[in-house]
Amino acid sequence: MPKEARKKPKLEGVASADRVLTVLTAFRRGDDALELSELARRTALVKSTIMRLCISLEKFDLVERLDDGRYRLGVEAARIGSVYQQSFALEERVVPVLERLAAESLETASFYIRRGNQRLCLFRADSPHPLRMNVRPGDMRPMDDSAIAQVLSLFGDRSPAKQTDVRLPIYTSGITDPHVASLAMPIFGTERRLIGALALSGPSSRLTAEQAGAFEPKLRDAAERLSSELGAQL
Repeated sequence: MPKEARKKPKLEGVASADRVLTVLTAFRRGDDALELSELARRTALVKSTIMRLCISLEKFDLVERLDDGRYRLGVEAARIGSVYQQSFALEERVVPVLERLAAESLETASFYIRRGNQRLCLFRADSPHPLRMNVRPGDMRPMDDSAIAQVLSLFGDRSPAKQTDVRLPIYTSGITDPHVASLAMPIFGTERRLIGALALSGPSSRLTAEQAGAFEPKLRDAAERLSSELGAQL
């Protein structure tokens, strides 16, 4: 098959995605519902193309077609917007807690959330020690048997039976990295829904089981206060 023919579907897919996003971002603050003609004016796309793209957007509840033929943003667009807003509220709540924990423990404090079969470091406050964790916000790690992954797995499952005998905080050493230890607590929101894991991590030679035991009350207290601020009834 000629190289040009192999490339064509990919280019068409990108162009199609661009047109979909052009329609979706044509809606502005203050809009209720838009006529097809207004969408055509704002996007510079022909009406037949807009109608075809809106069918795809309707499947994902991103756009809704009203009985009079006008279009408005759908419930999924509202959900994405609320997630975006929540992310800022979460950062405002979590980061000061991490900075305080890092300053008091002299270890790295981090906040993780689950993304499928991996865990994502969302926020982090570094240890002042030169020897410290090298995970950065945005980095992904496996859902293994480490303390952080255990918290995200056990309490994200929402099965009380699996959580009954769990001693918190959870401590592990040498799981993801043979030289790293972690101590982790779950963070809950409304309806006791798991939001993420609050953790202290450091070199296993420094964050020993004994040292982790000394940090347990501090981490537990920080996690409970943060959960309460995020709407959990503890």
